[in-house]
This record gives sequence, C-alpha cells and structure tokens, in this order.
Amino acid sequence: MNLKEIREMISLMNDNDLIEIEIERSGSKVKLKKASAQEFVAVQKAPVEYAASVQAQAAALATAAEKSNATRKGIKSPMVGTFYRAPSPDSAPYVELGQVVDKGQVVCIIEAMKLMNEIKSEVKGKIVEIPIENAQPVEFDQTLFYIEVV
Repeated sequence: MNLKEIREMISLMNDNDLIEIEIERSGSKVKLKKASAQEFVAVQKAPVEYAASVQAQAAALATAAEKSNATRKGIKSPMVGTFYRAPSPDSAPYVELGQVVDKGQVVCIIEAMKLMNEIKSEVKGKIVEIPIENAQPVEFDQTLFYIEVV
C-alpha cells in the first residue's frame, strides 16, 4: 500500500467518524486506530492539527511498511485445504516463531482430499509471523507464514 491509499483510509475514517479501520490487501495489512474516544472529541476542536498529525503518522507507517515488505516474504498456500503445523498430532511443529529456516525446508503440510502436501520455504529467513492456527482451513493464495529474509 502506498501513502495515497493510506491517506484515503484516513479520509474514510474521518468522513464516517470511525475510530478504527483494518484493511488487508495482497498480503499487506494496515490497521489505523485513533487513541481513544476522549482524544477524538478533543481533536475535533482542532481538526487541522489532527489532520497533520494523522498524515505524519500515516507517512511514518507507510515508510515502515515499505521497509518491512522489502525484507518480509509470505509463504502462501498453493491450494485449498487444511493447514497443519506438524506431521502428526503427537509430533512437534515443523517450524516455530523466531526460527530460521532454509530454502526448501518443509514448514507445514496442507491436507487436500486426504493427501498430505508438504509446503516448503522458498527463501532462507526467520519466521516472524504465523497468521493461521493449526488445523484451520486455508484458501488458495492465503498467507501461511511471514519470513524476514536474511
């Protein structure tokens, strides 16, 4: 997402008196939240100052997101199925949060039509987020892991 899109989200929030908005698109996720309802009321008295503050925060957020996206890669599901972090219920997970994985290393399996499909990492890096819970259904192209590329 670019700065223009984030500014549009801020306008959407202001135009509809929203306190919080969260949008996920193409593997990028942006969450904007006003601090509290009391601060929102106080800010309404000085909308110019608030708009400048929000725009500065949005610019900082956009810059941080661009930096993060440059070194962060998602491992996506190549199919519809059920996500499993381990080869069996009694086994340890293939990978844990914070673990460094090699290119080609199995990170999970997806069960589709009673077949277990190993999903491998496409890059070497550190697992920084696992947005899917074990044994949950997944869609095609849904992000299973986020890796910080090393």
